[in-house]
Amino acid sequence: MTLRAATRGSALARRQTEIVADMLDVEVEPVVISTVGDRDQDVPIHAMGGQGVFVKEVQAAVLDGRADVAVHSAKDLPSITPDGLVMAAVPERGDVRDALVGGTLEGLAVAAMVATGSVRRRAQLSWLRPDLTFTGLRGNIDTRLAKAAGVDAIVVAAAALDRVGRSDVIAELLDVDLVLPQVGQGALAIECRADDVETRRVVGRIEHAPSRRAVDCERAYLAAIGGGCDLPVGAYATEQRDGSLLLRAVMASLDGRVLLRHADEGGDPAELGARVARHLLDGAGGRALLDDLLPMTRTEADAP
Repeated sequence: MTLRAATRGSALARRQTEIVADMLDVEVEPVVISTVGDRDQDVPIHAMGGQGVFVKEVQAAVLDGRADVAVHSAKDLPSITPDGLVMAAVPERGDVRDALVGGTLEGLAVAAMVATGSVRRRAQLSWLRPDLTFTGLRGNIDTRLAKAAGVDAIVVAAAALDRVGRSDVIAELLDVDLVLPQVGQGALAIECRADDVETRRVVGRIEHAPSRRAVDCERAYLAAIGGGCDLPVGAYATEQRDGSLLLRAVMASLDGRVLLRHADEGGDPAELGARVARHLLDGAGGRALLDDLLPMTRTEADAP
């Protein structure tokens, strides 16, 4: 069996497709797709519509039959799967943490310049170190690492560095107790057409149930919030010994002066994600916070 896999053209995306091919143990033919997020490197993500700019064209290639599956970084996916597609598998998750390259959080000088395109990272780092200053960061892994020479530190997903063999550049891994990751960070997601029964069966062999439940829970939280990676929100779910899930979530102002956290446990991923979102929105004042944030993220915030 040969599967045509739609993927972005970056070294990281190609490597992730190779990882999936190795796990499936079938022949996989890459179908490289250029996305608007890849083409417009000088335009902030929020100005192009926020979350989804790296996946819409890849998903379209599956829907129109040019590819059988799509391999994504789960954190790039909008919280709602398009009609006609299904998330066929989430393999075992990689490292969820963010990584600092160039210096440690404690070791950075007062008013140090940190490059990140993520409002989530920026807000949480500002909460921890209000003195830090920030600049944007776009491009593939090599481009981002090259920018480290011109600033005091950059922030990159640890899993991305691991997958391209560059974990040696990491100065510090930021514990999730300090900086909660983006929804789905560290996980891969394989989509296929909902009516393609045979492909769903083959891809389903690499499903990792605990990772899937965690990602589903985090995505339910994001769906209930009603935002994407253009808002300073993060979440991380882990399976507990009794089979329940612990979900930790964060919502913040862009400048990090207001930071709301909440954690809860439950057995149903979708219900837990929605419940944590409701608490932050209605019980902790998050709805007013997001109402203030939405127009600002479209005009002022750095992109993820």
